Amino acid sequence: MSSIKDRQRAAARARLEKEMAERSAAARKRRQKQAVIGSAIAVVLIAGAAVWIVTSLKDDKKSDTPAASSVPAGQVACTWTPDAGGGGKVKDVGTPPATVPNTGTDTLTMETNLGTIKATLDRSKVPCTSASFEFLSSKKFWDNTKCHRLVNEASFKVLQCGDPFASGKGWRETDGQGGPSYTMAEENLPTDTQKPYPAKSIAMANTGQPGSTGSQFFIVAADTQLPAQYTLLGTITEGFNIVEDVVKAGDDKAFAQQAGGGHPKKEITIKTLTTVPAA
Repeated sequence: MSSIKDRQRAAARARLEKEMAERSAAARKRRQKQAVIGSAIAVVLIAGAAVWIVTSLKDDKKSDTPAASSVPAGQVACTWTPDAGGGGKVKDVGTPPATVPNTGTDTLTMETNLGTIKATLDRSKVPCTSASFEFLSSKKFWDNTKCHRLVNEASFKVLQCGDPFASGKGWRETDGQGGPSYTMAEENLPTDTQKPYPAKSIAMANTGQPGSTGSQFFIVAADTQLPAQYTLLGTITEGFNIVEDVVKAGDDKAFAQQAGGGHPKKEITIKTLTTVPAA
């Protein structure tokens, strides 16, 4: 009896071992097949990625090379966006060059009825705005215009100029609404300081929207806290006392119901404005 049972157990064990071996072999084949498929997929993905990268680099090179080669060393490209006026008035004298210097400094000189005001502009910080000033001043854009707005508040003292239509005797409701036939992006925004617009600064006015800088600018008579969204153009180096005297004389409160301030009581007229590279 025992021998029969032993043979039965041996046979059962053999069948079990055979079944386990077959299962193991099948599992091994499945793993091998999965590995082959996985490797194939990985190769396809890697090859596809490589092709995409190479194609992208070629496209980037194609798109970047002409732009890079078209801008000479020491210059930058500027974008002059056409401006139809937006309800204001436009004095169209054309647009500045597409590429402009971004090294050196410019000297801005305003000959006014009250004396001479000078400022220094750093082209490395405001290349496009400086180029715009050079261009517009060469067209006598601001000659015989008045600084049309003065704000004389405790923490906000600025004299605003630059409207090419603010001229003649008396004041008009449209003063402060004029500009060139283009706008430009803001530059040199003082976002990294607690004193963004210190006294003696010249900054560019805009509508509050990005890329709306035109020809109007304001001279800061005392450290002023404004949002850092106005191009910091330059610094007054001569004639700041003229600005202080105009601010001290006050304004007529004509804009009190709007943005504040009014026309300067002590009128200041820009007889000529020139911007030239510093010697």
